[in-house]
Amino acid sequence: MPSWFVSVYAAVCSFSVYFCMYAFRKPFTSAGFEGLYFLKIDYKVWLVSAQLVGYMLSKFYGIRFIAGMQPGKRANTIVILIVLAWLMLLLFALTPSPYNIIFLLLNGFPLGMIWGLVFSYLEGRRATEFMGAILSVSFIFSSGVVKTIGKNLVLNHHITEFWMPFYTGSIFLVPLFLFTWLLNHIPSPTEQDVQMRSVRKPMTKQERKNFIGVFLPGIIVIVTTYMLLTILRDFRDNFSNELYTELGYGNNASIFTITETPVSLIVLVCMSLLILVKDNVRAFLLNHIIIISGYVIALIATLLFTNKIIDPVWWMILIGTGLYISYVPFNALYFERMIATYKVQSNVGFIMYVSDAFGYLGSVLILFLKEFSGVQLSWTDFFINAVFMVTTIGIAGTFIAAIYFKRKHKSLFGLTSSNFITHAA
Repeated sequence: MPSWFVSVYAAVCSFSVYFCMYAFRKPFTSAGFEGLYFLKIDYKVWLVSAQLVGYMLSKFYGIRFIAGMQPGKRANTIVILIVLAWLMLLLFALTPSPYNIIFLLLNGFPLGMIWGLVFSYLEGRRATEFMGAILSVSFIFSSGVVKTIGKNLVLNHHITEFWMPFYTGSIFLVPLFLFTWLLNHIPSPTEQDVQMRSVRKPMTKQERKNFIGVFLPGIIVIVTTYMLLTILRDFRDNFSNELYTELGYGNNASIFTITETPVSLIVLVCMSLLILVKDNVRAFLLNHIIIISGYVIALIATLLFTNKIIDPVWWMILIGTGLYISYVPFNALYFERMIATYKVQSNVGFIMYVSDAFGYLGSVLILFLKEFSGVQLSWTDFFINAVFMVTTIGIAGTFIAAIYFKRKHKSLFGLTSSNFITHAA
C-alpha cells in the first residue's frame, strides 16, 4: 500500500472520528438557556463549567491512561467513551434543571480521552504533520458545523435546548462507529517512519518521570503559555453564541460555520506545510515561530477591531485564525517534533495531556473568576481584554521556550538516544 495513500486514509479517518466526537461535546454551547440561573449564576455558565471540569479531570487522568494505552484497545475504548458521553446527554435532557448540570460534567470526562486515542494512530510517521493538521482542523471546522446544526434544530425544528445536544449527537453516532473501525485498520508505522521520527511505545511511570525531569524548565514555560492560550481559545469557542449575540448576529445559525470554515482552511494549509521540513530540529524550532505568528495575528486583529477598522465577522475570523495557528501546533506538531528531535522514549499523548490538563484547569478558573470577581464586563469586553493579556505573555513565553530548547539541544549534541535520558537527567 503506497505511503501517500496510508497518510490520506489515516488523515480522513481521524478527521472524521474527531469531527463526530464534537457532536457530543459542543452543540449545547450554541444555545442561550436565557433566563435560567442557579445560585444567581447564569445557568449556561454552570453547564460550560461542568463540562470543562469533566474535561479537565479527564486530561489529568489521561496523563497516565493515554500514555500507557495498548494499541489493540484503542478502537473499543473510543466507542465505549462516546456511548457513555451520549448517554449523559440523554440524562441531561431527562433531568430537570439545575439537577442536570452534573450530567454535563459526566459528559465531559469520557470525551477528554478521545484526542489522545485518535492521535496515537498518527504519531511517529513521516507524514504526521499532514495527518495531524487535518485532525486538528476537525475541531475548528466541526465546532462551527455542530453548533450550526444544534442552533438549526432549535430555531427551525422546535427541539428544546435541553434535548438538542442529544439529538445532535444521535445524528453522528453511526458515522463515528464506522470511521473508528476504518481508523483501526491503518498499517503500523514503517521502518523508515521509525528511523525518521523514533519509535512510540506506551510509557511506564518511571519513563514519564524521566521525561519531565529532562525538560522541566522548558515544559513549565510552554505549558504556562499553552494554559493561557487554551483559556482564550476555549472562551471563544464556548461563548461564541454570546459574543455573536452582543455583536448583532444572535439569530444567524450559519454564522458559526461562516466564520470557522475559512479559519479551518487557513490553519490546514499553514500546518500541513511543515511536512516539507525534514530536519526535526529545524521543524521543532519553526513551530515556535508559527506559534508566535498566531499570537501576533490575534493581537493585531483585536487592535483593528477596537479601533473600528474591521467589522465583527472579520475580527472573529482573524482572531480565530491567529488563536488556532498558535493552538494547533501543540495538538499535533510541536510535541511530535520535540520527541523526534531528542529521540527520547515517550509518546505525544503523555506530554499533550500534561499540557491539556493545566490548560483546561485554567479555563475553569478564569470562567469562575469572571462570574465571582464582581467585575461587570460584557462577554466581548472580557474577551478583548483577555486577548491583549494572553497574546503579550504568549509571545514572550514562546520566545523564551525556543531559546531554552535550542540550548538544550546544543548541550546534548553528540549524545546517542540510548544514553540521552541517563545523561540529561
